[in-house]
Amino acid sequence: MGTVFRLKCNYIPPFTTLPPMPRSHDSGGIWTNMAAHGRESGRRHAPDPLLLALRLAPFLASCALYFVLWLPSDKPSWTSALVKCLPILCLALFVHTTAPWGPYGRLVWVGLLCSALGDIFLIWPDQFLFGMAAFALAHLFYLWALGWLPIFPALLGSVVVIFGLYLGLLQPHLPSDLRLPVVVYVAILGLMLWRALARGRAAALGGLFFSFSDAVLAWDAFVQPLPLGRLIIMVTYYAAQALLALSTVEARAPKAV
Repeated sequence: MGTVFRLKCNYIPPFTTLPPMPRSHDSGGIWTNMAAHGRESGRRHAPDPLLLALRLAPFLASCALYFVLWLPSDKPSWTSALVKCLPILCLALFVHTTAPWGPYGRLVWVGLLCSALGDIFLIWPDQFLFGMAAFALAHLFYLWALGWLPIFPALLGSVVVIFGLYLGLLQPHLPSDLRLPVVVYVAILGLMLWRALARGRAAALGGLFFSFSDAVLAWDAFVQPLPLGRLIIMVTYYAAQALLALSTVEARAPKAV
């Protein structure tokens, strides 16, 4: 009986496999997958301000270089193009290395690269249309990242009224071949601002600064040169891009919809 009892206790039915024992080196993969899932879901802790400051140091240094050199805008060169777009490339690197690599971060990253291309085109006055197209594409990527919810129709109405009034003032001063492209660009910029305001936080401030920068640029270029116009344009432009980049590392960054 004792032998039979032991055989029954040790009996394993055929075609049954025991679950594999966990291995110590698998734990890293499990935790890595859990961390990746947490990054994609948007549930994460607020970033360390000191770490953010260190990773933004290249952007701040390249901005300082641009304003210290202040290369003349009437003498376009590849050096001017590099110095102008370098801060945006540094922000793209910041997003690539710091932001959780979900849809929102990827789309803002592509938008920054399109913006850098636009900066290069705008160095040469005869490439203005290509520069505007590159920035329109950047805004489309930002718009895609920001998503369409929540809607907030009152915000959309306010943006339409303000942008419509400004465009009405601007249109008589535009060259005929730029009137339609400017209308399309303003419409895309207005949509981006609406969605940024709907999201709030850093994205909202970034959208506001971007819109103000472009409004000053258009007035300075087509209506009347403004005192300190270039300085105002570039300070607000770099601030806008930095805020949009920082929106990717907020404790609850928006998801692309």
